[in-house]
Amino acid sequence: MIINHDILSITNLQAEVADTSVINGLDLKVKAGEIHAIMGPNGSGKSSLSKIVAGHPAYTVTKGEIVFENQNILDVEAHLRSQKGIFLSFQYPVEIPGVSNADFLRLSYNERRKNRGEAELDPLQFFEFVSSKLESIGMDSSFLSRNVNEGFSGGEKKKNEILQMSLLDAKLAILDETDSGLDIDALKTIATSIKKLSNSGNAIILITHYQRLLNYIEPNFVHVMKKGKIVKTGTSELAYELEQNGYEWIKEGE
Repeated sequence: MIINHDILSITNLQAEVADTSVINGLDLKVKAGEIHAIMGPNGSGKSSLSKIVAGHPAYTVTKGEIVFENQNILDVEAHLRSQKGIFLSFQYPVEIPGVSNADFLRLSYNERRKNRGEAELDPLQFFEFVSSKLESIGMDSSFLSRNVNEGFSGGEKKKNEILQMSLLDAKLAILDETDSGLDIDALKTIATSIKKLSNSGNAIILITHYQRLLNYIEPNFVHVMKKGKIVKTGTSELAYELEQNGYEWIKEGE
């Protein structure tokens, strides 16, 4: 494994949705072993960026490039990006009535194995494998028999996504406002699980409005987005300054 290679490199990215510009000349490099936090006011393009990297079909890239693991992925469909190792969690995870977590997770995991040329796991093999993952992030095995996110609390939904991230062994995990709607105990649990999954071979991008998540996960870099581009980059100290001063004190181009 090559340590500290570029996992994600975005150059002069410009993109739109429904003929509205949402990303305007954005540059970003994320190396293996790094955690990046992206902050910014509502409408700054944070969630749009995450969906564009993941390959959401509603967005059109009009200029620039997105290189993941040395491959330009602009023409790669979303499900193939996922199989290559890009994972996106959602601010509001959807419920899937009638589909058990066990079946959903096993199918997702086996698709990743097929992409690697590995044999699929049968239900018993998968249960043995997933049990160790459940234990590592403090989830009860009863989660497996429940329908995907149906009746889950906010914290349980976010735990379920972290479990997916762990199972899929994501090379790049983009966590979109994973702290949204969590009480302090759930926040600590989720943050601890994220830190456990961070290693020298992957990278994590945290998208958040607030500094509180960064009390528990110290990022290598904090980026501030405004009007579809990154206007300032700093260390974790930048998040504390934002908490004190808001976003208005940062001027574009600083």
